Amino acid sequence: MDKFRKLGLSESVVKILESMGFDTPSEIQEKAIPFVLEGRDVLGTSMTGSGKTLAFSSAIIERITPEKVVKSIVLVPTRELAEQVAEAIKNFSKGNLKVVAVYGGVNLHNQIKEMRGTDVVAGTPGRVLDHLTRKTLKLSKVEILVLDEFDRMLDMGFSRDVGKIIDECPKKRQTMLFSATISADIEYLVKKYMTNPVEVSVESYVDHSKLEQIFYDVPDALKFALLIHLLKEEKLHLAMIFCSTRRNADFVVANLNHVGIQAKAIHGGLEQKKRINVMNEFHEDTGLNILVCTDIASRGLDIKGVTHIYNYDIPSVAKDYIHRIGRTARAGKEGKAINILSSRDYENFSNILKHEEVEIKEVKLPDLKRVEIIKPGRSFVRRSPSRGRDSSRGRSHAVRNRSDSRGRSNSKRPSERNRRSFGRRKISNHH
Repeated sequence: MDKFRKLGLSESVVKILESMGFDTPSEIQEKAIPFVLEGRDVLGTSMTGSGKTLAFSSAIIERITPEKVVKSIVLVPTRELAEQVAEAIKNFSKGNLKVVAVYGGVNLHNQIKEMRGTDVVAGTPGRVLDHLTRKTLKLSKVEILVLDEFDRMLDMGFSRDVGKIIDECPKKRQTMLFSATISADIEYLVKKYMTNPVEVSVESYVDHSKLEQIFYDVPDALKFALLIHLLKEEKLHLAMIFCSTRRNADFVVANLNHVGIQAKAIHGGLEQKKRINVMNEFHEDTGLNILVCTDIASRGLDIKGVTHIYNYDIPSVAKDYIHRIGRTARAGKEGKAINILSSRDYENFSNILKHEEVEIKEVKLPDLKRVEIIKPGRSFVRRSPSRGRDSSRGRSHAVRNRSDSRGRSNSKRPSERNRRSFGRRKISNHH
């Protein structure tokens, strides 16, 4: 614990960290905490899971004096991250600070009652702005403003909301901004809202020497059959399956459960209470070890011990791919990222392959049989063997009907030369 002491943390905070199982600071903590405790503005570049929550929380727990008014606000892109950050600050402060998570999807009046006398708010921009408009939240006493996962907030269209919220805070304050990437838009906002920030950058928390990345090029009609085969064959501890839409996530969950593989979905279409319950099941060793999700779960959530990432749908940009695979191969542990390509994924996969540094190797397709699938909420559906690709012929003519990959595919298969090149191309993990 001496390393934490040398960073400038008080003895009481060091003892709290020790009781929570911390023994040595992470790279972002080691670099940022000294500046944070000095009250400097900090611009931090780091991936999810790097330990930045403790980095910015250290200023809040060391410097905020409880006076039953909001003295610190942490803006985050998602409800889950709001809950996670609020819980972390509560734990770090050992209950000395009243911390409230503020987000949509829950009863507004109950939230207003809970916010009374709070010291710290961790919230999503939309609901925070809603409270400001209703005058149920005042930020005139804010001393510390934190913008966490800021690039994600911009991706979700929160730029204007964030600006309105910042304008409600005093100009004399400490501002910390953390982002996985720094774009021109972020640089503009940094100049506008921060004062001589100290820049702190760390490498990806993912250990790419321990991360195996592979892909399968599969006929459309065998896509789901391959997923089932892999889940049964791989020795997984915790797995996350990423889909591009809520509909696909629900489809995958329904059909996995239908064949006896327990899985649950988490996406924006679920009520917040259900999302929290699913995450608790996934965390608490209840037997649920497969989580099917959209990109809402790829960032911000602190999910430890994930051994396998399955990209059932390939994301359209490399940044989202990097954040997805960033859920595994952490803290010296091995991990595996498996990409399942059907015809409609080729364009997205080609976009990802424009970036270099991390090898993604092609693996030969195992012998597969088409599976019978169900549509969520509907009766059992038997797939006609005459539709789609002929599995006995492998890579046949293009499919024009719906298949296990869901939706209609208008994409063309790449040339044989391009398909062979998939296994030799690379993907960047520093985007």
